[in-house]
Amino acid sequence: MNGNSLFLDTNIVLYFLAGDETLTTLLDKRQITVSFITELELLSFKNLSDIERTIIQSFLSDCVIMDINAEIKKSVIELRSKYSIKLPDAIVAATANYFNQPLITADSDFKKLEELDIIFYEK
Repeated sequence: MNGNSLFLDTNIVLYFLAGDETLTTLLDKRQITVSFITELELLSFKNLSDIERTIIQSFLSDCVIMDINAEIKKSVIELRSKYSIKLPDAIVAATANYFNQPLITADSDFKKLEELDIIFYEK
């Protein structure tokens, strides 16, 4: 992946879709990557309207959505064992790390993941 790529945590996607101007500027003309976990989380919100679902699907169609593989699974196990983080968070972090992309998140649980390139976003 190139230096113009950013890996987004689900919370960042939600802020972006809500119209956060800082994120709109930051993400402009960048290749956006998300985990399949983010795709599942976004599309499985209870009571999504048809319009909301369409907006999410449109956003996701412009993203690279990464699946899991054997190396990512190994990293997920290591991260969960070392830091006791939630499984979805471990999958997102391990996937961003595997593809060597900075992960943008507002989730403070990621602050303890020393070996990852993480950009913390404070709203």
